[in-house]
Amino acid sequence: MNIKDLPLDERPRERLMEQGAAALSPAELLAILIGSGNTEETAVQLMQRLLADCGGSLKALSRLSLADLTKNYKGLGPAKAVSILAACELGKRRLMEAAEEKRYIKSSADLYQLMLPLMRDLGHEESYALYLRADNSLAGRPFLISKGGITSTQVDVRLVIREALIRQASSLALAHNHPSGSKRPSRDDDALTEHLLRACKVMNLKFLDHIIVTDGDYYSYKEEGKV
Repeated sequence: MNIKDLPLDERPRERLMEQGAAALSPAELLAILIGSGNTEETAVQLMQRLLADCGGSLKALSRLSLADLTKNYKGLGPAKAVSILAACELGKRRLMEAAEEKRYIKSSADLYQLMLPLMRDLGHEESYALYLRADNSLAGRPFLISKGGITSTQVDVRLVIREALIRQASSLALAHNHPSGSKRPSRDDDALTEHLLRACKVMNLKFLDHIIVTDGDYYSYKEEGKV
């Protein structure tokens, strides 16, 4: 059943135009994106079921893959699934944009607030380098160094230093996430921090911090006195 087959007062698109986006439920907003459901469900009902399977969490929805959506939900082909994933990514980038409005990094907490929107929904590890000028303003966007698996990612210290020189940065910081939710650093995390600290000293760069990002908390090598 298409959305256009619903009564006028039940059509999400018309309700949005009359009442505003805030009046619609997440399922109705998603239904606007996909346009139609399947032979048993309207678009709204299909999206209600999808969200129910995610525990009502948009965060959980954003972690689904294209295969998760197309294989498990009748009526969700690649085009519709891509629309959902694109909307989730736009939401993430909106949060990142808000965080980047604060262009000066003065503490580990500032680093965490900047990186959380980018990392909170990841199901794998990613590592980013952040580069700062002498006044602690960001020298461009965070630089993706590596992507890894569920428990680890490999960082090439030479790549980190090379990018600092290209951006003419005075200092840098490193951030990576732990999808497990544990902020406890591993031995590899400790070794990487020591390696990068030595490399920065050789290149006359200030190494500000290495933070481990989880959803709701973080670990800071600087705050722990290890940097």
